[in-house]
Amino acid sequence: MKKLTMFYDGLCPLCQAEIQFLSGRNQKGLLSFVDINSTHYSPERVGVSCDQALASMCAQYDDGELIEGVEVFSAAYSRANLPKLAWLFSRPSLTPFWNVGYRFFAKHRHAISALLGPLALRLVNRKG
Repeated sequence: MKKLTMFYDGLCPLCQAEIQFLSGRNQKGLLSFVDINSTHYSPERVGVSCDQALASMCAQYDDGELIEGVEVFSAAYSRANLPKLAWLFSRPSLTPFWNVGYRFFAKHRHAISALLGPLALRLVNRKG
């Protein structure tokens, strides 16, 4: 299985919670994560501007292939040993709904994250 690098908004608490959750399940080392707001993100090298990455979840396989949208979640959950979530996000009949939902979230991520992000981060960081 190819390694996948996910590009995320590190200024978004919900995005941070998702990345921390996936990081904790990354036992096989098949996922890596790059904050698009950091100096580690190179739009020129990836071929996706920061604005594009903010509008649609983007990821890149280690062979350079870019993927976007719901496909990223399916690929990430598969690599994080979450087969039920991977299956759910890979259903063609649900893809249009996931895409609309993610576009809404992306557009309003900071308002949504202000409400739900702190709780999500506490849940992900809970010990025991």
